[in-house]
Amino acid sequence: MTDHIDHTESAEHSDDSREGAAFAAFMELHHGLPRQSPGSDATTRRLLSLCGPLPERPRVLDLGCGPGRSALLLAAEAAGPSGPGYAEVTAVDLHEPFLAELRTAARARGLSGRVEAVRADMGALPYPDGSFDLVWAEGSAYCIGFDRALAEWKRLLAPGGTLVLTECEWTAEEPSAGARAFWDPQCALRSAARNTAAAQAAGYRVLGTLLQPDSDWAEYYGPLADRAGAARASTPAAEAALAATREEIAVRERHGHEYGYRGYVLTPVTAGDGDRWQAGPETAAQAAAVRAVNLAAFDTPLEADLVDALRADAAWLPGLSYVARRPDGSVAAHALLTRCTVDGAPALALAPVATDPPAQRSGAGSAVVRALLAAARERGESLVLVLGHPAYYARFGFVPASLFGIRAPFEVPDEAMMALVLDDSVPVPKGTVTYPAPFGI
Repeated sequence: MTDHIDHTESAEHSDDSREGAAFAAFMELHHGLPRQSPGSDATTRRLLSLCGPLPERPRVLDLGCGPGRSALLLAAEAAGPSGPGYAEVTAVDLHEPFLAELRTAARARGLSGRVEAVRADMGALPYPDGSFDLVWAEGSAYCIGFDRALAEWKRLLAPGGTLVLTECEWTAEEPSAGARAFWDPQCALRSAARNTAAAQAAGYRVLGTLLQPDSDWAEYYGPLADRAGAARASTPAAEAALAATREEIAVRERHGHEYGYRGYVLTPVTAGDGDRWQAGPETAAQAAAVRAVNLAAFDTPLEADLVDALRADAAWLPGLSYVARRPDGSVAAHALLTRCTVDGAPALALAPVATDPPAQRSGAGSAVVRALLAAARERGESLVLVLGHPAYYARFGFVPASLFGIRAPFEVPDEAMMALVLDDSVPVPKGTVTYPAPFGI
């Protein structure tokens, strides 16, 4: 799994050939190794299991495939459960020798017809939108950056498609100076919370994550360390490649408890898509209809009274009370965002969300929530909190708020207090949620 930059060709057109020599020395050290990043067949299978059902013959794109360990497994095992299908894998890398290794291995396993090895740049992919059911990138997204990968690879997914990528990140809350001295100059690692926030802000739902075990690092570094230990440098470039490799392995031995690779299994948020329901800000004339919907949707008048009380409170934000309308203009669903805080930092509370009983399970509720969240993002809001049913709100990208260090002001199941980051450029605050006074908390 190699860099997206073609160092060999760039060196041919540069006055300074040292970059090309360094890249060649690095690749020479890695040729023939089973893996080019931490991983294992077991981890690939576990990530695949988090994707949920796939089509009978899924179209898979493996980016930065290297010699193709994951591509081969996906070709053999990623077929859907409904029949004797198989995956069609397009495996992309810029380093032709790795692709040659993959083609040889595919032939040996009888998978030549299922694996196409393609020399291409993961940062400038030639495929049309919606071309793949599964986009896969183990140990390679760093080449263009996690955020850019999230943004640019989404278009490649067919409806219901899944993106799987792994990213090296801090596992220690306060990484040591020694660990930072190695990582900061070459790849600024983030926490799981920061990477999850980036995925949410990019419009993904997190289906699952997996922190890769230490054995995945051993599977990568074991053969590499043996080769580096036996190698003798014949050029300055080779000496530099050896020194860098040995330092990387040594840093892992000293500081491996402070960082690790995590797999992210993501799918674009689609809840509320479509044009069946028109949703937008409530008008002054719809206040009575909003109350009526909340009265009809809940067993008690508490939610309807809460909306009315919030209208008179400083937490009310004009333009963030949304309704979904029937074709005749009547209100079918309502959702409200008001100001709350987390340890004094501003956030939004999503509550209540109500759908008129005849319109329930019709998509009206999803449409109004989706439109309201989009409006909040457009206004520059960065964080939304909701206390509700995990399976429902996960469809919009919400994850447990505890991942960000956010907690409710009372005892609730961890999975029920949820958060959605709308703008990951704003630091996510940690602490206890403070609700507006009308909530009575």
